[in-house]
Amino acid sequence: MNSNAKSSVTLPPAEIRLVQSLKKRLKLKSNVEVVRRGLRLLEETTERQALRDAYRAASRATRRSAAREIEELDHLSGEGLD
Repeated sequence: MNSNAKSSVTLPPAEIRLVQSLKKRLKLKSNVEVVRRGLRLLEETTERQALRDAYRAASRATRRSAAREIEELDHLSGEGLD
């Protein structure tokens, strides 16, 4: 599909009203801009969620070993203090 290809999407009446309402609230020139902005937001949200999931998995993977190391070194925290 070339970059100047025209495309049309048929939406149910409730979704058309939503697009038109968002167009007014966001002061956009066209319904297409509403859809584009929504797609960009969805992409950003999806990327953030994937990043959150990766951090969560990494945290789970290192949690036990980090806690064990802290416990092993805890006795040194007060060493040399009077």
